[in-house]
Amino acid sequence: MTPKNLPALETTLLRIAEALERLSPHPPAEPDFDAAEAFIWQADEEAFLPVPQVNRVTIALLKSVDRMRDTLLANTENFAKGLPANNVLLWGARGMGKSSLVKAVHAEIAAKTAGSKSRPQLKLVEIHREDIASLPRCLSHLRGRAERFIVFCDDLSFDADDTSYKSLKAVLEGGIEGRPANVLFYATSNRRHLMPRDMVDNERATAINPGEAVEEKVSLSDRFGLWIGFHNCSQADYLEMVTAYAGHYGLKLPQERLRAEALEWAITRGSRSGRVAWQFIQDLAGRLGQRLE
Repeated sequence: MTPKNLPALETTLLRIAEALERLSPHPPAEPDFDAAEAFIWQADEEAFLPVPQVNRVTIALLKSVDRMRDTLLANTENFAKGLPANNVLLWGARGMGKSSLVKAVHAEIAAKTAGSKSRPQLKLVEIHREDIASLPRCLSHLRGRAERFIVFCDDLSFDADDTSYKSLKAVLEGGIEGRPANVLFYATSNRRHLMPRDMVDNERATAINPGEAVEEKVSLSDRFGLWIGFHNCSQADYLEMVTAYAGHYGLKLPQERLRAEALEWAITRGSRSGRVAWQFIQDLAGRLGQRLE
């Protein structure tokens, strides 16, 4: 190549380098955990989306879950104080306030640490079920920070062809790095072992060593030091929930009529739960022309 061609070659190479730089992904921005008290993990961008207003109810409105509430409160309080605490699996009947309790407990404990100079702030980070394989990357951003984090996954479960539960097992307990000391993992599920029963039964029926196959599937739930079970509520519990909501929001209706309409609503839905009670209250407030604020 002659010297006169060198400037043209340098210009071409420079243009190629600039084009490649424009195409390359930008490094993730440093998360600003002062922006809010709750965040949503964005796996594709490796970013934390602030949630200005968390969708939750106050802990006083969660009725008929006193034992579950006290257990989760105590565990979260210990964690916020820097004491040993466990990962938690809240499992059981649908609509009984599992995710509501996690959010309410976080609000209760976070209020105590807000503005405190002696205690680190407690943040809530939600990770979507479909992003669970990215949990190690999420934790890498949280590791070593001054804040303490509850990483929360709602409705966690796994299907037969899903192997992401294996990476979750290593993150929760057993991996070389281990779970960061400033992070706890809370999950809700309708299944105690996070696997469908037919999946576990199939493993038992087809495996050469049925015991080992089942152990592999159900051992994920063993990584949670606390199992908090939720069961279907009684009629009395359901009516207590309805009455508490109606009183809190000032819905004026005679007690007998409130009771009768609430029971009729539950019959049409075929179930009684905290979710059904809240849906009835929303319907009632709409008919009365009142806002739920």
